[in-house]
Amino acid sequence: MAQVDDHKATVDQLVELMEEFRLSSAKLQRGDFVVAFNRPVPESQRFRRVSVKGEESEGPYEAPVAVPIAPPPPAAPKGTPITSPMTGIYYGSPSPSAPVFVKEGDVVTAGQTVGLIEAMKVFNEIPCAISGTVLEVVATSGQIVNPGDVLLRIG
Repeated sequence: MAQVDDHKATVDQLVELMEEFRLSSAKLQRGDFVVAFNRPVPESQRFRRVSVKGEESEGPYEAPVAVPIAPPPPAAPKGTPITSPMTGIYYGSPSPSAPVFVKEGDVVTAGQTVGLIEAMKVFNEIPCAISGTVLEVVATSGQIVNPGDVLLRIG
Protein backbone atom coordinates (compact mmCIF):
# COMPACT_ATOMS: atom_id res chain seq x y z
CA MET A 1 0.00 0.00 0.00
CA ALA A 2 2.91 2.36 0.74
CA GLN A 3 4.19 1.97 -2.85
CA VAL A 4 0.77 2.96 -4.24
CA ASP A 5 0.76 6.05 -2.01
CA ASP A 6 4.28 6.93 -3.24
CA HIS A 7 3.15 6.57 -6.86
CA LYS A 8 0.05 8.69 -6.20
CA ALA A 9 2.20 11.44 -4.69
CA THR A 10 4.59 11.24 -7.66
CA VAL A 11 1.73 11.46 -10.15
CA ASP A 12 0.22 14.41 -8.25
CA GLN A 13 3.56 16.23 -8.33
CA LEU A 14 3.89 15.61 -12.07
CA VAL A 15 0.39 16.99 -12.68
CA GLU A 16 1.23 20.09 -10.60
CA LEU A 17 4.42 20.66 -12.61
CA MET A 18 2.50 20.32 -15.88
CA GLU A 19 0.05 22.97 -14.71
CA GLU A 20 2.72 25.28 -13.30
CA PHE A 21 4.85 25.23 -16.46
CA ARG A 22 1.91 24.80 -18.89
CA LEU A 23 3.38 21.61 -20.35
CA SER A 24 1.48 19.71 -23.03
CA SER A 25 3.19 16.42 -22.16
CA ALA A 26 5.32 14.95 -19.42
CA LYS A 27 6.90 11.58 -18.72
CA LEU A 28 8.54 10.28 -15.56
CA GLN A 29 10.31 6.97 -15.11
CA ARG A 30 11.54 5.59 -11.80
CA GLY A 31 12.84 2.09 -12.14
CA ASP A 32 10.04 0.00 -13.63
CA PHE A 33 7.40 2.64 -12.80
CA VAL A 34 6.56 4.86 -15.81
CA VAL A 35 3.88 7.52 -15.99
CA ALA A 36 3.23 9.76 -19.00
CA PHE A 37 0.63 12.44 -19.67
CA ASN A 38 -0.34 14.10 -22.95
CA ARG A 39 -2.81 16.91 -23.20
CA PRO A 40 -4.39 17.95 -26.51
CA VAL A 41 -2.80 21.07 -27.95
CA PRO A 42 -5.18 23.75 -29.28
CA GLU A 43 -4.86 24.44 -33.02
CA SER A 44 -3.59 27.96 -32.26
CA GLN A 45 -0.56 26.52 -30.46
CA ARG A 46 0.49 24.03 -33.13
CA PHE A 47 3.44 24.79 -35.34
CA ARG A 48 4.96 23.84 -38.67
CA ARG A 49 7.93 21.53 -38.70
CA VAL A 50 10.75 22.60 -40.98
CA SER A 51 13.40 20.09 -41.93
CA VAL A 52 17.10 20.87 -42.10
CA LYS A 53 16.72 21.16 -45.90
CA GLY A 54 14.06 23.86 -45.48
CA GLU A 55 11.16 21.62 -46.48
CA GLU A 56 7.93 22.27 -44.59
CA SER A 57 5.46 19.68 -43.47
CA GLU A 58 2.23 20.19 -41.59
CA GLY A 59 0.80 18.03 -38.92
CA PRO A 60 -0.73 17.89 -35.49
CA TYR A 61 2.58 18.40 -33.76
CA GLU A 62 2.60 19.45 -30.16
CA ALA A 63 3.86 22.90 -29.30
CA PRO A 64 7.33 23.05 -27.84
CA VAL A 65 7.58 22.87 -24.07
CA ALA A 66 6.74 26.22 -22.55
CA VAL A 67 9.53 27.76 -20.54
CA PRO A 68 8.48 30.27 -17.91
CA ILE A 69 9.29 33.80 -18.98
CA ALA A 70 10.95 36.03 -16.42
CA PRO A 71 8.65 38.78 -15.19
CA PRO A 72 9.34 42.21 -16.62
CA PRO A 73 11.76 44.29 -14.58
CA PRO A 74 10.09 46.60 -12.10
CA ALA A 75 9.50 50.16 -13.24
CA ALA A 76 12.33 52.53 -12.47
CA PRO A 77 11.70 54.46 -9.27
CA LYS A 78 10.54 58.03 -9.76
CA GLY A 79 12.42 61.05 -8.56
CA THR A 80 16.03 62.13 -8.32
CA PRO A 81 18.09 59.93 -6.01
CA ILE A 82 20.09 61.51 -3.21
CA THR A 83 22.99 59.12 -2.69
CA SER A 84 25.55 58.46 -0.01
CA PRO A 85 28.92 60.09 -0.68
CA MET A 86 30.77 57.74 1.68
CA THR A 87 30.70 54.49 3.60
CA GLY A 88 29.28 54.72 7.09
CA ILE A 89 26.15 54.39 9.20
CA TYR A 90 23.16 56.45 8.03
CA TYR A 91 21.03 58.26 10.58
CA GLY A 92 17.77 59.97 9.71
CA SER A 93 17.78 62.21 12.80
CA PRO A 94 20.43 64.07 14.82
CA SER A 95 19.75 61.90 17.91
CA PRO A 96 17.52 58.94 18.79
CA SER A 97 15.00 61.18 20.58
CA ALA A 98 14.98 63.97 17.95
CA PRO A 99 12.56 64.08 15.01
CA VAL A 100 13.82 62.91 11.60
CA PHE A 101 15.42 65.41 9.25
CA VAL A 102 12.91 64.63 6.46
CA LYS A 103 10.02 62.25 5.84
CA GLU A 104 7.99 61.38 2.77
CA GLY A 105 5.94 64.34 1.60
CA ASP A 106 8.25 66.99 3.10
CA VAL A 107 9.36 69.86 0.89
CA VAL A 108 13.15 70.32 0.92
CA THR A 109 15.47 72.98 -0.47
CA ALA A 110 18.88 72.55 -2.02
CA GLY A 111 21.53 72.44 0.68
CA GLN A 112 19.13 71.32 3.43
CA THR A 113 20.46 68.51 5.65
CA VAL A 114 18.54 65.29 4.97
CA GLY A 115 20.57 62.90 7.11
CA LEU A 116 23.86 62.07 8.77
CA ILE A 117 26.49 59.48 8.01
CA GLU A 118 28.79 58.42 10.81
CA ALA A 119 32.23 57.48 9.55
CA MET A 120 35.18 56.96 11.90
CA LYS A 121 33.24 58.47 14.83
CA VAL A 122 32.58 61.67 12.84
CA PHE A 123 29.01 62.65 11.93
CA ASN A 124 28.86 64.06 8.39
CA GLU A 125 25.78 66.04 7.33
CA ILE A 126 24.25 64.97 4.02
CA PRO A 127 22.89 67.97 2.13
CA CYS A 128 20.11 67.70 -0.42
CA ALA A 129 21.43 68.48 -3.90
CA ILE A 130 18.11 69.79 -5.27
CA SER A 131 14.87 71.36 -4.09
CA GLY A 132 11.64 69.39 -4.26
CA THR A 133 9.38 67.01 -2.39
CA VAL A 134 10.62 63.86 -0.66
CA LEU A 135 9.01 61.01 -2.61
CA GLU A 136 10.64 58.15 -0.73
CA VAL A 137 13.06 57.65 2.14
CA VAL A 138 15.00 54.57 1.05
CA ALA A 139 17.67 54.19 3.75
CA THR A 140 16.84 53.06 7.27
CA SER A 141 18.35 54.80 10.26
CA GLY A 142 21.24 52.71 11.62
CA GLN A 143 21.84 51.04 8.24
CA ILE A 144 25.35 50.80 6.79
CA VAL A 145 25.55 52.62 3.47
CA ASN A 146 28.23 52.72 0.78
CA PRO A 147 29.09 55.39 -1.76
CA GLY A 148 26.30 55.58 -4.35
CA ASP A 149 23.62 53.90 -2.18
CA VAL A 150 20.31 55.74 -2.52
CA LEU A 151 19.27 57.45 0.71
CA LEU A 152 16.07 59.12 -0.55
CA ARG A 153 14.34 60.29 -3.74
CA ILE A 154 13.29 63.85 -4.45
CA GLY A 155 10.61 64.75 -7.02
